[in-house]
Amino acid sequence: MPATPAHLNWTELQPDDALPVQVLASRELTVGKRTVRTDRVRMPSGHEFEELYRPRGPKAVFVLPVTAAGEVVLLREYRHPVRAFVTGTVAGTLEEGEEPFAAAQRELLEEAGGTAGEWVALPAFYPNASFSGAVYFAFIAFGVQLGENRLMPDETIERMVLPLAEAYRRLRAGEIHDAPGSLVMWHALAELQRRGLL
Repeated sequence: MPATPAHLNWTELQPDDALPVQVLASRELTVGKRTVRTDRVRMPSGHEFEELYRPRGPKAVFVLPVTAAGEVVLLREYRHPVRAFVTGTVAGTLEEGEEPFAAAQRELLEEAGGTAGEWVALPAFYPNASFSGAVYFAFIAFGVQLGENRLMPDETIERMVLPLAEAYRRLRAGEIHDAPGSLVMWHALAELQRRGLL
């Protein structure tokens, strides 16, 4: 069982309660499992406006899996809102009460059929702070061994195992269109270079 990685910068992702912003009114609409809220907000300047957002955006994990041979595992997954297959990293939402590291291990196994001997935590981030309260936690998984994945019935995923240099060529060429996955790859770059893998 790999050791839990250090959590970098995760405590910084907290609401700033000291901001002098007044919420004058709120309305919520829930459709299925998703809730959106509209707030009437007054800024310190006195300016008022309506803000539409997802107040309880999901917490999710993103994992860049690296094999002992220096290859990276990327996923090409069908994303219905854009009606296209999109290339990105292993990713998934946290289950109720689940910790980010446990979710990262679970998602690596489910989506890529992988287990890892070493984990490095990368900075967490807000994927779309203008619309969602979602927080994403990122990891690099090293020494990944691949087996059979365990996809959900609604997942259509192609696993791609590429040399690290080729994966980063695709990233620099704009061929990896998943924004969170791209950011995770950029965050991982310094660690990969430090280890002499790129």
